[in-house]
Amino acid sequence: MKWTGVMPALTTPFKENGAVDHAFMAQHAGWMIDNGCTGIVALGSLGETATLEFEEKIAILENLVATVGSRAPIIGAISALSTQQAVKLAQAAERAGCAGLMILPPYVYPSDWRETKAHIASVLRATALPSMLYNNPIAYGTDFLPEHVDELVAGYNNLEAIKESSTDLRRVTAIRVQTASMQIMVGVDDTIVEALGAGAVGWVAGLVNAFPRESVALFEAGLRGDGQRAFELYRWFLPLLRLDTVPKFVQLIKWVQQELGVGSAMVRAPRLELEGAELSEAKAVLADALAHRPTPEGSVPFPAVAVSGR
Repeated sequence: MKWTGVMPALTTPFKENGAVDHAFMAQHAGWMIDNGCTGIVALGSLGETATLEFEEKIAILENLVATVGSRAPIIGAISALSTQQAVKLAQAAERAGCAGLMILPPYVYPSDWRETKAHIASVLRATALPSMLYNNPIAYGTDFLPEHVDELVAGYNNLEAIKESSTDLRRVTAIRVQTASMQIMVGVDDTIVEALGAGAVGWVAGLVNAFPRESVALFEAGLRGDGQRAFELYRWFLPLLRLDTVPKFVQLIKWVQQELGVGSAMVRAPRLELEGAELSEAKAVLADALAHRPTPEGSVPFPAVAVSGR
């Protein structure tokens, strides 16, 4: 498992009847791999995992492993209300053939460090899969400090990476200093270039679901230190990337996919699709972006025959 490159936090498409659209999901994941993405992260927050039944989660992982798992690693996000549920999901992800796990802190209950460490340790012990810790204190109320990360790495050799989403870029340097072996991936779209400059090596991205080649081109320019090219792409991309940083990021990203013909805006309740001023603002951002859209070399168009929720 190589925790590098651009890995989409995959959206979950739904059919008109509310069921998961597995055929489109595989097609969508394959298209992102065609455009240079190095792995697929399924069942994350952008994938609306909190609204999915346990059986739906396993079916998603099994489908992705069977359809695109030979081309790129499939990483199953592990999030649950209880430690018991998280362990059960991690073990099921391993049986499904996932190449790695992304482990979140418990939902709802913002545990202290003693409790959080016990939770993460239980998941790490449950399988032999290489794992990535997900730090997002803004969303989950639990913050993995660099010394916490070091404690976990010292005890569990299958913890290899961290998705750092605190938005504090100093954390990238602090983690590198504290735990030299840790691979650092960024999880906030509009900090990617700055984080690469600080030493991050990967990006778990959101807008990549609609703009995969542009995301890969931006990442590669930032990684190789091509400041001029990275700035050109970043300046164009930033208004779109900032859609990933607001409470309705799921609705916004899925709406952008729909507008580009690479997905559907359908979401599961309690989420509702955009309307009114929010939709108008999103339309303005997208219209401006499309009017100045770059065409990175090697772009692969979405398949002409696509399955979608509508």
